[in-house]
Amino acid sequence: MRIVDIRERTAPISSPIANAFIDFSKMTLSLVAVVTDVIRDGRPVIGYGFNSNGRYGQGGLIRERFAPRVLTAAPDSLLDEASLLDPGKIWAAMFTNEKPGGHGERSVAIGTIDMAVWDAVAKIASKPLFRLLAERAKVQANPRVFVYAAGGYYHPGKGLEGLAAEMQGYLDRGYTVVKMKIGGAPLADDCKRIETVLKMLPAGCKLAVDANGRFDLDTAVAYAKALRQYDLFWYEEAGDPLDYELQAKLAEHYPGPMATGENLFSMQDARNLIRYGGMRPDRDWLQFDCALSYGLVEYLRTLEMLKSYGWSWSRCIPHGGHQMSLNIAAGLGLGGNESYPDLFQPYGGFPDGVRVEAGHITMPELPGIGFEGKSDLITEMRSLAS
Repeated sequence: MRIVDIRERTAPISSPIANAFIDFSKMTLSLVAVVTDVIRDGRPVIGYGFNSNGRYGQGGLIRERFAPRVLTAAPDSLLDEASLLDPGKIWAAMFTNEKPGGHGERSVAIGTIDMAVWDAVAKIASKPLFRLLAERAKVQANPRVFVYAAGGYYHPGKGLEGLAAEMQGYLDRGYTVVKMKIGGAPLADDCKRIETVLKMLPAGCKLAVDANGRFDLDTAVAYAKALRQYDLFWYEEAGDPLDYELQAKLAEHYPGPMATGENLFSMQDARNLIRYGGMRPDRDWLQFDCALSYGLVEYLRTLEMLKSYGWSWSRCIPHGGHQMSLNIAAGLGLGGNESYPDLFQPYGGFPDGVRVEAGHITMPELPGIGFEGKSDLITEMRSLAS
């Protein structure tokens, strides 16, 4: 058993939206196919992966650095004791000759390939990835996963009525938690936007807000004091993701739940957040995204680190809105997953026929990550592998 090819294509996911820090008018991602020599139904088993939104395509790193290391490695060195592809050994091959630290774009490139590797491994085992992960961890899988709808971006010409209409669309589709951006407008205007959404939410539904790391400490605290009057699901990523002192000090001013971590790209950076960021395991949320942070191999290390610090994995709700994290949530008991019902298509969303009911979806029993169940997405993926 061996990997015979790794293919990459940079694809646009541009949109005229913006958060507090960036616009998405030129946003791209990398789509990857890992082709194996395993034949099923007369065709090779192919694993697919892509990187999460918010980080651009990684084509150069994938094609010039990480894919060649896998393809030139001795095939047997990438197998486990059962002579099956071993994601950990493939990850180690990609990381060969890399210095520690500097977890920037390379973590995204490796994470993209890693997603495709796990898709292939689960397909070869003829199991949904979430079932495979539960079996390996010796835990009970739970196909029912909490999801929330991420949106509420700043959009040219979109006022309060447009924001309310967008959020109503999410509620109509079964979501019970919705998220909107803050920090891209003055505080008073953001409060009007928040109040507009809160007024329309029915009982039992919640609003989360996300500043995308925009604020310095003084601004973060000013927002915290204003936000305390609202019953929010969380206050997300107020400051720079590596400013652990800011996060810790912010907790002194905001008693409600906070969330951060989507822009921490290694176990070590995640550990520093837990050590020094003042995160509270009884109420706060961790948003590490495996597709941006070296993949599931590294994410498993992060989960073990969290356990050693007394954190429940149920406090993790990953960023990104992709099916890889859905599988991790269902297989390993995470708290849920982000969802983009309308944005970043065809890469966001769920397999065809999957519906949100009372804020949860039920994972279909599809081999691998389940990309084959989403018709628009698998069309793009197969065009790369053909």
